[in-house]
Amino acid sequence: MEPLTPTLTVSTPPFAHCGKTVNKRMRAILLAMLPAAALAVYHFGMDAVRVMSLATATAVIAEFVSDMVMGRTSQVDDLHGFTVGLGFAFLLPASAPWWLVVFGSTTSIVLGKMMFGGLGGSPLCAPLVGWAVCSLSWANHMDIDAAMLTSELTYPLSQLKHFGPQAVAGFSLNDLLVGRQLGGLGAVQTGALFIGGIFLSMRKHIKVAVPVGMLAGVLVTAGIFHASNPQANAPAMFHLLTGSVIFGAFFLATDSSSSPMRKIPALLYGLLAGVLVVIIRVYGVYPDGVPYAILLANLTSPLLDRIKPKPFGRN
Repeated sequence: MEPLTPTLTVSTPPFAHCGKTVNKRMRAILLAMLPAAALAVYHFGMDAVRVMSLATATAVIAEFVSDMVMGRTSQVDDLHGFTVGLGFAFLLPASAPWWLVVFGSTTSIVLGKMMFGGLGGSPLCAPLVGWAVCSLSWANHMDIDAAMLTSELTYPLSQLKHFGPQAVAGFSLNDLLVGRQLGGLGAVQTGALFIGGIFLSMRKHIKVAVPVGMLAGVLVTAGIFHASNPQANAPAMFHLLTGSVIFGAFFLATDSSSSPMRKIPALLYGLLAGVLVVIIRVYGVYPDGVPYAILLANLTSPLLDRIKPKPFGRN
């Protein structure tokens, strides 16, 4: 028999290594979050240190124990668990009680990551899973307004929700940029987070199309609402710089396992998340719609990933 002459040979992976590792990516993300963490400590003092320390330590321990229960070699040294814990802490009010921090951080790791097989398997952004469970279970303890008892700052999104745009006219863009507002203790440090996000984009650690789409979605949708009725809706820049929009666009929506892979699907995914943020803020009961908007956008990722370029050689 004449031997076969293959025209195309595909070997088993891995094919090549770009030099990036999970540990390096997580270190870059933590470095990008560091300025916001420092500003959170500046604005909220030891309460911010307590929440961030407890959340990160709990997340690392929860991942280590989960690996032991599952009979797997622990991978806590890749720093992903630490990053999830800090991301969850950024969404909490500085007044969050210790048991809420521990429960939410454990839930983020166990339900948001390990239940789906670990790193890369989760269809949802892990810190948002813990945040959603805590928000639905203990709304009073997750209430940002409760933090006003220990701070001179106010929650602009809550004032907008209950008293209209006239109540937030006194907030300057500079105040919002440097984090002089209540909200998630790290998520409202918008200026510092934007610098960190640009750093991650330039180092190609995140898909740029996601934050571009989400920020555009917020600006365009909020601009349409404001133009249609300025007496009832805040300007687009107010929506962009309040709450956790910048944090969500650069650090949560870009989660690699729960966002689309390609450029066009990633842009549509970010755009959808941005539009949902404003719709939830305008019509929903939650002042800040970012966490639920990203969770809903996560659910569309498998569908958006079906948008693929036409295979070469086919009509």
